Amino acid sequence: MKGRDFLKLLDFTPAEILKLIDLAADLKAKKKAGIPHRLCEGKNIVLLFEKDSTRTRCAFEVAGVDLGMSVTYLGPSGSQMGKKESIADTARVLSGMYDGIEYRGFGQTIVEDLAKYSKVPVWNGLTNEFHPTQILADMLTIREQFGYLKGINFVYMGDARYNMGNSLMVGCAKLGLNFTACCPEKYFPDKGLIAKCEEVAAQTGASLRFETDPAKAVKNADVIYTDVWVSMGEPEEVWAERIAELSPYQVNKTLMEKTGKKETVFMHCLPAFHDLKTVIGKEIGEKFNISAMEVTDEVFESERSIVFDEAENRMHTIKAVMAATL
Repeated sequence: MKGRDFLKLLDFTPAEILKLIDLAADLKAKKKAGIPHRLCEGKNIVLLFEKDSTRTRCAFEVAGVDLGMSVTYLGPSGSQMGKKESIADTARVLSGMYDGIEYRGFGQTIVEDLAKYSKVPVWNGLTNEFHPTQILADMLTIREQFGYLKGINFVYMGDARYNMGNSLMVGCAKLGLNFTACCPEKYFPDKGLIAKCEEVAAQTGASLRFETDPAKAVKNADVIYTDVWVSMGEPEEVWAERIAELSPYQVNKTLMEKTGKKETVFMHCLPAFHDLKTVIGKEIGEKFNISAMEVTDEVFESERSIVFDEAENRMHTIKAVMAATL
């Protein structure tokens, strides 16, 4: 994979994705054992963030240092890309100074253009359409929990039209998991992407299902996954609509019990509105008279929740992507 970009999982074969997960598991074991793994000694990488983040930034920075690299972070106001300098020019300038470029921001076309004009690997840290590094972390976490991936019954609750719904569907199709998106029909993924994933699923043995009834969706589920109901960059006005339409799809104790399995785990890419202990959470809670949104605190803090294992694995899987492509 040396020299390749990491823009979306559709670009990789199931075998290549599994190799990245295997490498991540190996690098994780080395870190836990205190074994140095400076595989990219002396290289330099730059992180272009047009959207702020906790996990993605920290994961790339720690992973880079562990691999022996120096890391430059450019936040939302840290570069002239798209303002005074074109994406093409930015890519050519940065790829002359750095050995790898990470981008986290808006449209997928931006990271694709960066890769088009860059002489070095470009990694997608999140776009509106795809979030491939998160899916690698999710799959590593599921495999750690169950010992396998193929045949896992995976249910995504909530708005499935954007990066997480899209990317989880792709990841499940590629690796043979049975994927269900549960939400109102208007929140189903793009039909074109569904068609692509169905082609992949036909080769891997995965199944794709789209359900509006939560009870039907979660029956026999091994994993229940959700995400925030309003994505970064969306206007505040959409909160009322989303809360009204997606509240029936909240992950709570009653829903978890409807799986019929004691082993079902809960996952979330974070941050989560599971209580009112954040500024936005408190404002939304007071305005709409609710104590939680996409997941209740009872589920989030339960023994079934593996969200913090999942968060840690962002770093190990991102490390694998950078090591493999550099």
